[in-house]
Amino acid sequence: MSDLSFEEMLEDSIVTIHNGEVVEGTVIGVKDSEIILNIGYKADGILTKNEYSNNADIDLTAEVKTGDKMTVKVLKVNDGDGQVLLTYKRLQQDKMNKRFEEAFENNEVLTGKVAAVLKGGLSVAYGEGRVFIPASLVSDMYEKDLSKYADQEIEFVLTEVNPHKRRIIGNRKQLIVEEKKKLQQELLEKIEVGMMMEGTVKNLTNFGAFIDLGGADGLLHISEMSWGRVDDPKKIFKVGDKVNVRIKDIVDSKIALTMKLEENNPWKNAAEKYQIGTLITGKVARMTDFGAFIELEEGIDALLHVSQISIEHVEKPSDVLKVGQEITAKIVDFNEETKKISLSIKAVEIEKKKAEEAKAEEAKAETEAEVEAEAEPETEKEPEVVEEEVRAEAEPEAAEEAEAEAEAAEEAEAEVTEEAEAPEEE
Repeated sequence: MSDLSFEEMLEDSIVTIHNGEVVEGTVIGVKDSEIILNIGYKADGILTKNEYSNNADIDLTAEVKTGDKMTVKVLKVNDGDGQVLLTYKRLQQDKMNKRFEEAFENNEVLTGKVAAVLKGGLSVAYGEGRVFIPASLVSDMYEKDLSKYADQEIEFVLTEVNPHKRRIIGNRKQLIVEEKKKLQQELLEKIEVGMMMEGTVKNLTNFGAFIDLGGADGLLHISEMSWGRVDDPKKIFKVGDKVNVRIKDIVDSKIALTMKLEENNPWKNAAEKYQIGTLITGKVARMTDFGAFIELEEGIDALLHVSQISIEHVEKPSDVLKVGQEITAKIVDFNEETKKISLSIKAVEIEKKKAEEAKAEEAKAETEAEVEAEAEPETEKEPEVVEEEVRAEAEPEAAEEAEAEAEAAEEAEAEVTEEAEAPEEE
């Protein structure tokens, strides 16, 4: 029979543990805030919720059950109350560090969920590990607000793994750049100058718009947005708009776009519409010291030189004109080759003045003719004419006298007849 006492045999049966040691235990109790394990030591091990997982919302009672076996790491043999403090997540983190080192060496693409949006970037959960992606490495373009990535599953590669400094750095930008480069190459192989394409407005600047063509971005310069003058691209487009564009040029990986198509070129029939001598109406688009540019239609401006604004002397266009004002002028020059049209209000005023003067002269001539006609004396008539007029005037009187004489003769004859037929008195 052994000479050892029961206490000594019990002491020999209890394992000896040290800080940092990995041990296996059996769950003997589960609470909302901690898990109690029998690790074969004289004191039970305590695994707090915070040392079980980085997820503060995790439900321990749903994760483990009494009797479950767990492999844990000793944080502190005696916490001051005679309990052994354990950690599960740090042991998992150690395993994750090895996983991260392998992924880093192999340039492996990992997928994790954004656990938190921080001031300087994103904290991404991968297993029980945490990867930090700086804001500059989240996308290939600057993004001021990263909140849209919250709770999203994103892909990344690792650019730094230093477990001792707890620095696990991820890079999402690299994947985006590589994918775009691949798509860009595929696009460049199938497109050519002159091809029409549908794209999406991706970004707007003062000098133009970047259009996503589905694999590469093309630049629609402000001068290629319209045949007319464009002062601000943001007044025409907004990010997300669908547009139809034509490929104007391709230089290496740069794609130049245009919306100025031949079918909507206002100069196509300009020679017919804007012939020299034609009166036109337009609006003052802008002014300089030497004249005003008049918009005849979208894409066609004409110059109204300061010397052609009025018959009167004009020092500068802004003295008599204002932007947006509608004017009527005559086309005095048209050059289709240089796409230049010259206008003149002065010519219109001169013609109007001449017309008014001509009308006044005509009215004056008519008045003088009337006055002259009234003042002119009657001309002497020829003798034959006078005789004929006298005869015409005398003829009615002779007729009346003959008729009177005839009536008197008839009356005398009647009286003689009556006297002859009357019987003589006895």
